[in-house]
Amino acid sequence: MPGLPELVQALLDPKAYPDSSPGVHPELSQGVTLMQTQMSLVFLTGDYVYKVKKPVDLGYLDYTTLEKRHYFCRREVELNCRLCPAAYLGVVPITDNKGHIQIEGSGRVIEYAVKMHRLPQERMLNVLLAGNQVSGEMITGVAKILAEFHKAAETSPAISRYGNLEIINLDADENFNQTAKNIGRTISQETYENIKKYTGAFIKANASLFGKRAAEGRIRDCHGDLHAAHVCFCDNSNICIYDCIEFNDRFRYVDVASEIAFLAMDLDNYGRLDLSRSFVDAYVSFSGDEDLVKLLDFYKCYRAYVRGKVEGFKLDSPLMPEEEKKKALAAAGKYFSLAEGYIR
Repeated sequence: MPGLPELVQALLDPKAYPDSSPGVHPELSQGVTLMQTQMSLVFLTGDYVYKVKKPVDLGYLDYTTLEKRHYFCRREVELNCRLCPAAYLGVVPITDNKGHIQIEGSGRVIEYAVKMHRLPQERMLNVLLAGNQVSGEMITGVAKILAEFHKAAETSPAISRYGNLEIINLDADENFNQTAKNIGRTISQETYENIKKYTGAFIKANASLFGKRAAEGRIRDCHGDLHAAHVCFCDNSNICIYDCIEFNDRFRYVDVASEIAFLAMDLDNYGRLDLSRSFVDAYVSFSGDEDLVKLLDFYKCYRAYVRGKVEGFKLDSPLMPEEEKKKALAAAGKYFSLAEGYIR
């Protein structure tokens, strides 16, 4: 297949898309917008989004072969249809016909993309929070959807195993090991040591509570990446929660308390402690899961640390623009500071 920069250049041409016929989507005449994460290239074209997985092995995910990328594209659509079925349209091939690269074209298949309806950016929860446009009623609606989702989400003895202390310690140790190289860059030595010490002590002191959660079936096949940028208030009656983790089951097989703490933490991050409390209270009311609050600060700390770690990963991406790396560095520092705040 062509090198990644060649593929990117080809997909920045509006003619590479099946929806580029004159008069169909006039927005395409203004070009294609590229966004990217450490693991994906996202092309915005008129009414659609095409998400291409980068051929990377990050340890916790492996997209290094075309077959693997095809599999995880299919898995992404399948899993996200649980909470956002209208947006995910399927997996489409990217083809090369004598050097002409096109999505859903003829010729040799060189890559795959997840095709989605483009959700309204101005209705994303993170955007609405920044504009002070989020009400308690809106957050209660999210809590209700998640309580119903978690109640129906798959669980089993195999999934419950991910609530064992062995796995909880593994997740924590992985966090610290993957962040160690950025000490002095995204996180201070003191903050790193403080959070590491707190995490180990909390897990040891609450072993029976973690065991109880697993025995009660609180470990479910969740979303796994529930922060504000992944919640869209499409209209008054349609809340879409999208972009769940498909690449590693371990990151989705979590205690529902960890999932709720993730979004509560992000609401804290935006300075909306009132909405964070309302969200947790509403979820507990809908779910009846009163023990959740005993783990809330622990999982808030864990989730803020994960966000800081992931922002730090961006600093090593060769395709990430320098301006984006500066933003990632600032965001990482903010999340690590927030994580430390939960242990005081």
